[in-house]
Amino acid sequence: MIITIGGLAGTGTTTAAELLSKKLDIPFISAGDIFRQMAKESEMSILEFGEFAENNIDVDIEIDNRQKKLAENSENLIIEGRLSAYFIEADLKIWMITPFDVRVQRICGRESKSFDLASKEVKIREDSEAKRYLDIHKIDINNLNIYDLILNTNSFNPDSITEIIISTLKVI
Repeated sequence: MIITIGGLAGTGTTTAAELLSKKLDIPFISAGDIFRQMAKESEMSILEFGEFAENNIDVDIEIDNRQKKLAENSENLIIEGRLSAYFIEADLKIWMITPFDVRVQRICGRESKSFDLASKEVKIREDSEAKRYLDIHKIDINNLNIYDLILNTNSFNPDSITEIIISTLKVI
């Protein structure tokens, strides 16, 4: 079984993927981890690498290729990433949403940043990503038509979110 989980920064996609991975005893990979690893390989911050990626389509293509290769060799896998559902044949495609202020507050907590700084950085990053996705792949990140399940993660705790996903798997 292949599951994709996508959502903007701070929606809880990584937390959900980790918990679901443990509960279902199947591995997960993260496109964000791949992006961060590539930024580190390039000796750049996430924001610097995001700006670099705007002018270098090879970055996004490499992220997609790394995900695809991992998925092709797996029968059971959770793939967490904003565009994973577009490039991976999955049994269940999930998108997570949460209000902007809640997402920023979550990011403040995990990155020890002020709300104002985190808010500014999230906006810059999301604008950069949306531009890249549209320019490179012709994907409008706000079009949710390809997803089977859309979850507001502000309404549920992480354990409840994984239970909703597991319940959904039982009916597909």
